[in-house]
Amino acid sequence: MIATIEKIDPSRSELLPMTPHLLYETDYDTWLTSQIRSLQEGKLEALDIPHLIDELEGLNRSNERELESYLILLLAHLLKWEYQPDKRSGSWEATIANSRDRITRVLKDQKSLNTRFKEFVPDAYRKAKKLAAKETRLRIDLFPENCPYSIDQLQHEDWLPE
Repeated sequence: MIATIEKIDPSRSELLPMTPHLLYETDYDTWLTSQIRSLQEGKLEALDIPHLIDELEGLNRSNERELESYLILLLAHLLKWEYQPDKRSGSWEATIANSRDRITRVLKDQKSLNTRFKEFVPDAYRKAKKLAAKETRLRIDLFPENCPYSIDQLQHEDWLPE
């Protein structure tokens, strides 16, 4: 039996039965609300499993992209801080602090990323080097091949390279 949800058709002021799959395609907010309610009430037969899987995978990818984005920004600014000490500014320091705060928040919200944080560093560092080279106009080969900062240094709220 396929679960249906009744939805008001505003053009005809009547209730129309809609399957979760159809609702996902036509009214995401109502679909999401119905899926949450079905989970809360333990109505597993009313769940739109394929779309729920897609949404959960998308949420995970989104969290990973957010973590990577802030990690790249953090690493690029740490490189700038280290390699251009005469140009250090409050703006750079604020960006470093904000990036760390955002990384901490993402890791708190999705605990499973804590164990994988190390995995993100090499690729993020490679991208951060490119960004730092463009922003500083320094040659990219002046920066170390591999990330020179430890995980503890990256996550320590007051650490800055000297």
